Amino acid sequence: MAGWNCAGLVLLVMATTMAIAEARTIVVGGSENWRYGYNYTDWALKNSPFFINDKLVFKYGPPHNVYLLPNLYSYVKCDFKGANLLAGPSNGAGNGFEVVLNQYRLYYFASSSDKDCSDGLMKFFAFPLPRWY
Repeated sequence: MAGWNCAGLVLLVMATTMAIAEARTIVVGGSENWRYGYNYTDWALKNSPFFINDKLVFKYGPPHNVYLLPNLYSYVKCDFKGANLLAGPSNGAGNGFEVVLNQYRLYYFASSSDKDCSDGLMKFFAFPLPRWY
């Protein structure tokens, strides 16, 4: 019986290592980066599915930023009350700002600068799935 427990632990460690090793690094917007006027909802649909431990990289310049919105209502209305600022205007330069999708939950991202969210389509959501292999 102890042999089975040890074998199960080894398989669990191997599966976890494989899932982490296979995580993708994805530049938000691809070659368009994080900018006003690009449809990020469409981009997210085309780049789905996202998986747990995938990394999203936001590359941008001022005045843009990256917020994590608390819920669907905030996302739809571009309401930043209760939102968490993940990266300010200067954090997107160079290699950009990285977010790891490390939980099985909805992530709502948006930029609050001027009309980035409401008119500029600078918002999208991601729902990372577990890797089952």
